[in-house]
Amino acid sequence: MFRPRQRRLRGLSFNRMLPNMLTMLALCAGLTALRYGLEGKWQPAIVSLVFAAIFDALDGRIARLLQGTSKFGAELDSLSDFIAFGVAPAVILYLWTMQTAGPVGWVPVLLFNVCMALRLARFNTVMDDDDPPAWAKGYFTGVPAPAAAGLVMVPMVLWFQVEAEWLRQPLLVGAVIIVVACLMVSKLPTYSFKNIRIQHRFVLAPMLGVGLLAALGVSAPWLTMTLIVAAYVATIPFSIRSYRRAEAEARELATAADAPSDAPSDSPVANDEAAE
Repeated sequence: MFRPRQRRLRGLSFNRMLPNMLTMLALCAGLTALRYGLEGKWQPAIVSLVFAAIFDALDGRIARLLQGTSKFGAELDSLSDFIAFGVAPAVILYLWTMQTAGPVGWVPVLLFNVCMALRLARFNTVMDDDDPPAWAKGYFTGVPAPAAAGLVMVPMVLWFQVEAEWLRQPLLVGAVIIVVACLMVSKLPTYSFKNIRIQHRFVLAPMLGVGLLAALGVSAPWLTMTLIVAAYVATIPFSIRSYRRAEAEARELATAADAPSDAPSDSPVANDEAAE
């Protein structure tokens, strides 16, 4: 009996699988941070979150460089971000201090995860829509997930350095959680940093800065993390101003392009005046 030849499925290349592998590493790092939090090992938990942020920063960029972007990878990245930068930091802070506030201590933790889910859902929706204008591609709407995880862990990172008990007060930590949660779902434009281009004559300075940052990270990791978070917060006012300026310039250009000329060359009036 004749059997039709089945078409063999083509395998995926390693280039297409590499970004998803990095996403899985970010997810594993986030879950490892949660495990350390359950064991009360706060410093290894923060280090695991840092590795999750590094893997998350690499997967998208490598996917674009290797042309390995896919819908599956985008959905997997959102699920990984929710676990690594939503569930893990919030639960760690709950175990660290928020549980001492009783049932009320769970409210900011729950709010943070709800806002994280809403932010990621909005981000995926924007990706499915039409491409944004060129001037808006260098900005996020609201604080992105990895930055939110770093901001919300500031009280614990400061506590590592000074061990002041007021940094562990549920009222303070809860206020930080609520503020960061609101920043995630806000309409504030923040820099994405992925489209920044550096001129060749200025390349040496960023390279030296990375080396200095690495040296500080090895010798004083918690101080370095604090400085990075502080520098990011300092960029928010500049991002708002530059976004509004770019938006105003784009609106002016659109208005000038749509405005009709006073005397078109093909109109009868213009032709009569030219004849005279």
